[in-house]
This record gives sequence, structure tokens and C-alpha cells, in this order.
Amino acid sequence: MDAKHKIEQLRSELHEHNYKYYVLDNPEISDYDFDMKLKELQELEQAHPEFYDSNSPTMRVGGEVTKSFKTVVHDFPMYSLSNSYSKEDLEDWETRIQKIVEEPVEFTCELKYDGASISLTYENGEFVRAVTRGDGTQGDEITHNVKTIRSVPLKLKGDDYPERFDIRGEIVLPYEGFAKLNAEKVEQGEEPYANPRNTASGSLKLQDSGEVAKRPLLCLLYNLTGENLGVDTQMESLTKARAWGFNVPEEAQLAKSMEAVFNYIDYWDKHRRDLPYETDGVVIKVNSLQQQEELGYTAKSPRWAMAYKFKAEQVSTLLNEITYQVGRTGAITPVANLDPVQLAGTTVKRASLHNADQIEKLDVREGDVVFVEKGGEIIPKIIGVDFTQRNPDSKPTEYIKVCPVCETPLERKEGEALHFCPNSEGCPPQIIGRIQHFISRKAMDIEGLGGETVALLVKENLIEDYADLYTLKKEDVLPLERMAEKSAENLIQGIEASKEVPFERVLFGLGIRYVGETVAKKLVKAYKSIDVLASASLENLTSVDEIGERIAQSVVEFFSDDANKERIDRLRSYGLNLEISEEELENQSQKLADLTLVISGVFEKVSRKELQNLIETHGGKNTSSISKKTDYLVAGDNMGPSKRTKAENLGVKIITEDEFLKMIED
Repeated sequence: MDAKHKIEQLRSELHEHNYKYYVLDNPEISDYDFDMKLKELQELEQAHPEFYDSNSPTMRVGGEVTKSFKTVVHDFPMYSLSNSYSKEDLEDWETRIQKIVEEPVEFTCELKYDGASISLTYENGEFVRAVTRGDGTQGDEITHNVKTIRSVPLKLKGDDYPERFDIRGEIVLPYEGFAKLNAEKVEQGEEPYANPRNTASGSLKLQDSGEVAKRPLLCLLYNLTGENLGVDTQMESLTKARAWGFNVPEEAQLAKSMEAVFNYIDYWDKHRRDLPYETDGVVIKVNSLQQQEELGYTAKSPRWAMAYKFKAEQVSTLLNEITYQVGRTGAITPVANLDPVQLAGTTVKRASLHNADQIEKLDVREGDVVFVEKGGEIIPKIIGVDFTQRNPDSKPTEYIKVCPVCETPLERKEGEALHFCPNSEGCPPQIIGRIQHFISRKAMDIEGLGGETVALLVKENLIEDYADLYTLKKEDVLPLERMAEKSAENLIQGIEASKEVPFERVLFGLGIRYVGETVAKKLVKAYKSIDVLASASLENLTSVDEIGERIAQSVVEFFSDDANKERIDRLRSYGLNLEISEEELENQSQKLADLTLVISGVFEKVSRKELQNLIETHGGKNTSSISKKTDYLVAGDNMGPSKRTKAENLGVKIITEDEFLKMIED
């Protein structure tokens, strides 16, 4: 047998043995025999570099060193899930679904794994890249590190997989592997790792993939993402993915009713400790992918999925001191500083007290023994006081009256939950926080500039607000701590490149209270330029779709402030985009102005997402459910009969995909 065929044979054998060992947990050969085959393949590959394959089994041992991970935009956003903490929440969710879908709905129930989210991309059956969740829009590419995880297939089995697709899941560290890692740390006289989840997440960011290969990480996969996937339901997608060689947990189950969902939750709430890795809840998804399409997404999460979180673990500990944090908007948050205590696998030293009302309601005092739990097992919070252990000499907590940093008297507007420091121009945490928000990924995304560097720039009096960033020169930042020549160049180039960021992200970056990403997009679409937006009245703003009085009032107040006006003038002079570009304007029309459309079914010429974008681009409003206000129902194949019936009963005009496309033709 020639070298090429021998190499191909060994690769095929090792891929199969790897799958049987790490995915099926059913090895056919000993570790020694596997290692001997791997060694033989390594020697052949070294002797014949012309047969190099980036997905060879020999690549799993690692060795690649990555000094910085490249930021990659996801082909499809990685949404976070809405959380529920009671069965009533799930019943309310089902009611919301039925209002939109209006036909029988089945659910898939899957365990919620407590690990690091990952998105794997495959092309023509081969592993291409791995990207972290990041902010949901873009993340860090950690392909070399993930390649070392043996439960991740480098080549797929079968031949019925899509040409290109993503599969999402979690990378976890099983209890056994975590215990072994910690035993080694203690033996070496080092601090043990705090919990499996953080250890798994930290492992993925190690610069040396050879070190990652030593960690017993496991990749659990559960969601196919892409176009033309060749499946109709979530359960079918799990079965297909399993057949292609992915490590898809077997615990997933089809539930034909909410009662069946509750039975699944009750079972795993009792048995989750029997699993070899951490779980913190159940994820419930609408099973039909067509119904998922119909339900769509909010700005942050899919409407067709919900995470049910198991009841949080609770502990008691001593509250030593209450301190106060100042946010970028001037909001004051009280923080409880605690005696360190273990909670849901992590050491907790601090917990949020939310606001003055919460402190008064719980009657929390320094020196109290308090009950702490993790809200959804993520954010620690105080839920009560052990009054049997209270010192009889303790005094009620007096909420601070002045800012803990700049000592300006605090204000609290009627109806507001929080106190605020009004010294927006002179309070250091507000100044630093505003600039950190301005440079964040979803805003200006300035490469080479992080939160710590911003704090240092403010501390050294090099900047006082985000407009000052555009006056910085390399020689200004070079003297900063840990700032090398190349880092200084990258920072200045990153600031210059941010001038190309589109208007909607600049508007979000300005930090107007209540104006998040989605609201910024709506305002840009409605007003086209910052000057028109700045002159809009309260009444005019509230007429914009989904802009309420609270948001409108905040926008008016922002543009009435002289300091903000000056900042915007400076940003304009530095060349930032403060209006929609000519190209974007040309792509917009008002052909569907004042029209409300609902889309339903499967389409041939354009995807549902493209249809939604076309509706909005041409001035129309896209909604998910039919009502008297609906002007058109765009009907695709396999549309539910109940939707058609409702449209006919309400006199809503039903049009085809072709008829819709004709409406927006030039």
C-alpha cells in the first residue's frame, strides 16, 4: 500500500475509533493500540507533508499558539434565551405562542448545560471553525483550541448533511475531569479551580492549544443553524446531527403538551445530579421549525424557546458592609460585601441589594446574617435576613444622601426605583462608564481600546469624554502603563477606523438612557440624521413605532443638554457618521409606508428573514400575528390553515410571494 492510501486509511480508522470512544462511549481498541496508530500516522505525515490535512486526527494534540483571538461575525446571530422560574411562566409563554401560531404546538425538552457556548461551522462535511458566543453578533475564533476536543468531529459521517451549516452547543468540563484537574493543582501547591463552568470557559481562551488538549473537555451539541438544513423539526435535527457524528445528548424528549413538559422538568430536577456534568435547567423549544420561523425573535431572544431554571441554591453568610457603585448614567447600586461563601459552585463575596426600597423592604443591616441565592444561578442576590441572629444593638441602614465618589447630593425622581448622581460631567465613574459604553462592541467597537485603558486615559487626564478620543496621538498614549509601540499604533488606528461605523451604532454609543440597539435602529430609520432627531418633539417621537413616552423624554433631555450638543458638534467635525449614508437612503423606499404585513409559511425565492427586511426597507411594519390592523398576509407553502381562516374572517388580503415582490419592484 502506498503512503497516501496508508495515511487515508489510518485517518479514517482513527476518526472512527475517536467517535466510538468519545461520543458513543463504546471503545473497540485499547488506548495503547490507538496511540500506536496515531504515532504511525504522525510519522507518515511528517515524511509526506504533501498530504497535509488540517482535520487529520493528529491535529487534536494541539501545539498551535494563538497570541490574540480573531473577532469573527457569526453567520447567524447567537441569541440568548428568555428565562422562566415557574410553571406559570411557561403556561404564559405557551399562551403567547398560541396567539401567533394558532394551531397545535409540540415541544422538545432538552437539558440546559452549564458550560461555555460555542458555534461550530462545517463545510462539505469538514470542520471549518469554532467561534465563542461573544456578544451574540460576533465572537472570538478559537478553532485550534476546539480542534483538540475529541468529541468534536473533524469529518462528518454519512453524506446527507448540508453544504455549509453551524451547530451550536456547550463545552463543559465533566465532574470527574474537574476533580482530576483540581487534584493535580493541589498536588503542585497551587489554588484549585473554583467551578467546572469557569474552568471550561477559561480553557478555551488558553493561548497554547497543546495545553487545551490536556483538559478533559466535552462538547455537547443541540442546535443546527443555517439554510436548507433538510429537516422539519428540532427532534429530527438532533437525530440527524447524532447520525453525522456529533455528541448530541440522548436526554432530549418530545412533549406533545405542556403537562408533558412539566413531567420532564420534575424528573430532571430530581435526577440532574446523576449526570456526569452540570445542568441548571431545561430548555423548551417549539418542535416545528416552520412554527419557529413564524414565531421569530425579539431583539434578544427567540420567541420559540424558553429556559426553565431549576430552583436556585441558597446559603447564609455574614453581611460585613454595604457599599455603593455609580453607573455610567449616574444610577447608584447598593452592594452587599459578604463573608466568602460557596454557592452553586462559585465563591460569592458580593451580592446586589438593588435599591433603597429593597434594603428597607428586607430590613437589611450591616452585621446581619443574610440568606443569599443566585438569581437563575447567575447573579447572587440577598433574599432575606436571619433575624434570630441579629445583634440587638444594630441600627437600620440609612441610604446614602451624596454620591460616594464626587459627593454630589443624590436625586430620585418620582416613579424611579434608583437614586442618581446628577453630576454627569464631573463624576469619574460616569465619565469612564460613558466612554466604555461608547467603545463597546455593539457601538463603536474600537480595536485596541479596552475598559482598563479608558480608565487609565481618564486618570492621566488625556481624555474627559468620548469626543476626546479623536484628538489622541500615538505619542500621547505611549507613556501609559503596559503600552508598547505596536499597541499604541493599533489603538490610534482603531480610533480612526471607527469613523466608518454606521449612524445607528454611533447613536447607540452616545449612551442616551433607554436607547438600546433596537431603539437606536428605529430612531435612525425614522429620522435619518442626528440633526432631525435632535429637533424632534416629545409628541413627534412618541408617534414612532414602539417609542414610548419614557424613551422620548430621555431623548429630548439628552439633546437639550449643552454638553451633549457640544460633543455631537465635535464628533461631526472629526468625521463620524451622524446620518444615514447615500447608499442606505437609495435602498430605502416608502412603497409599503403605513402598511402592516404578516408573513407565514415557507418561501422559494427569498427567505423569511429577507422578506422581513424587505418589508422594513420599504417602510412597512412586519408583525407576527393577524389582527384587524393587518393589511396583507404574505402566504408561503405549508402555511397553517388557522392563519388563513383568521385572515379571511377579518377581511385581510392574502397575497403570494410573487405578488409581494411585485409590490416593491422599481
